[in-house]
Amino acid sequence: MKQPIKQNSTVAVFFEFSVYFLLLVILVFMPQSVKAKSLKTGFLVVAADRGHLGNQEINAIMAQFKQIQPASLALIGKNRQGVEGDYADYIRRAVSELEKLGVKNIVAIPLFLSGADATLAQYRKQITQTKRRARIKWAPPMAESYLTAQILLDRVEALSTDPVQERLIVLGLGAANEAGARQIKQDLEELVREVTDRHDFREVAVYVYYDRKYGRDHEKKNQAIDNLIIRTAAKRGRTLLVPFAIGTKFDQRMSLKGRLGRKFGEFDIAMGEPILPHPDVLTWLKQTANRYVRPSKKQVGVVIMPHGSTQPYNDGLEKVIAPLRKRYRIEVAPGMGDPLILGQAVRKLEQEGITHIVFVRMYALQNHMKARTDYILGLSNKPPTYHHGALPPRVRSSAVFETFGGYEEDPLIAEILKQRVLEISKRPQDETVILLAHGTMGEKENQRWLEVINGNIEHIQKSLSLPFRAMKAMTIREDWPDKRKKALVKIRKEIKKGNQNGGRVLIVSNRLYGSGPYQDLLKGAVFEMNGQGLVPHPNITRWLEKGIKRAVQSLLQPPDNATTDVDR
Repeated sequence: MKQPIKQNSTVAVFFEFSVYFLLLVILVFMPQSVKAKSLKTGFLVVAADRGHLGNQEINAIMAQFKQIQPASLALIGKNRQGVEGDYADYIRRAVSELEKLGVKNIVAIPLFLSGADATLAQYRKQITQTKRRARIKWAPPMAESYLTAQILLDRVEALSTDPVQERLIVLGLGAANEAGARQIKQDLEELVREVTDRHDFREVAVYVYYDRKYGRDHEKKNQAIDNLIIRTAAKRGRTLLVPFAIGTKFDQRMSLKGRLGRKFGEFDIAMGEPILPHPDVLTWLKQTANRYVRPSKKQVGVVIMPHGSTQPYNDGLEKVIAPLRKRYRIEVAPGMGDPLILGQAVRKLEQEGITHIVFVRMYALQNHMKARTDYILGLSNKPPTYHHGALPPRVRSSAVFETFGGYEEDPLIAEILKQRVLEISKRPQDETVILLAHGTMGEKENQRWLEVINGNIEHIQKSLSLPFRAMKAMTIREDWPDKRKKALVKIRKEIKKGNQNGGRVLIVSNRLYGSGPYQDLLKGAVFEMNGQGLVPHPNITRWLEKGIKRAVQSLLQPPDNATTDVDR
């Protein structure tokens, strides 16, 4: 009986030693992984001390922001009482608050319209040089975001009733010198474009008040601006004044809007609201933070935008999208860049905690719908060329986007087209194949599409042991009657030519789903058509998965996009 006990004891000792060794290995190698996980990013919101009511507005935003991100508020301001120092204590406390949370990287977000603001410029260096362990990066100010332009648009549209009869004045503040005034004015003018691209005002002017840091002349400079505003108000038509700034707000009377109201109250001027309070200030803060935080895979979603049509069309697309739903959180937003549908899809993902979105333009070429959707999603401030007389509204989102499109430019599509041709082919040496696509209005864009189709034709012909008599790339340009008429003449001519000398003409619908109006438009011509289109086919799923995977990898890369990156 003693021998088994000895063996059990030996096993126990060996087991204990193994556990000890394993723990030792973990302790040796864990610090690196823990260190990687502890490299948190926190956000130091730098804002002007606005007084009681103004700071209430800022604190309300911060309370919501802190529910999402590790954040603290550093108030900075002017020495109004002569006893408050230079706000160094507020800065130190805010930095310390983040470091206590384990933050190693601090992103300073200036809650200021312009980087040229006198108060921000005064404290920026001091904040960067504050004693700390964490690294500090600076994010851009509000003027660099399309969301700020949306706030201005809201302020103007809340006042305006008949733009062609109105004069608009947008008033900024915070210039410490003439260079600063020019920069703030330039920032405002960029934002004002969001308004003037949509509304034709009789006259538009942008002015910037000087800060008292300018010296004794600041009152003289500001008085000159007051005179310009009064002269404008004296002209025929209605004058709108929007103080687009984050000014002081001690109480309702001692506020930016209150002071302007007293200054211009006797004149016929409609006074707008300043930047705060507005819900898109929080949206801007959240989006800024998202740019500096590496998301988890669960925080990345996908919005796919195909053309969309009737239910059979949409169901056909779902067959190629469905296999990807097991790996990605996907919303489909069918249409030609419809802001309502896109907004619904984006908001649905955001409500589920998605912070980064892969946006797929499921259109034939990379540039198809790119200008329009980039504008709608805030990725570009350049209005789309074709907008049917009215610019689309923009989706106000805090998400970070990565986009791609252009399935037809991938070799995977040539394989689908080859399969569609072979499904109806009988004697390749006697057959003329026409790959027939929708086409575009612009000649340059249409020619580009034909070049892509010709590339697919070259791929198909080279892969065949017995090539076709001929393969043609053609577009029907169906949405533009004059262009369609000319295109149909060319297509019918090619059909007639292909049928000569015992030939046979095959038409393959080179579109995502179905053949649209091709049969009706070519009625009377002799041909055989494969009107299936590209879906359903696993290669479309492969194209989607390849692009989504690449975009997700890009979004999961560690962010390194600060405008300024200064260490101690």
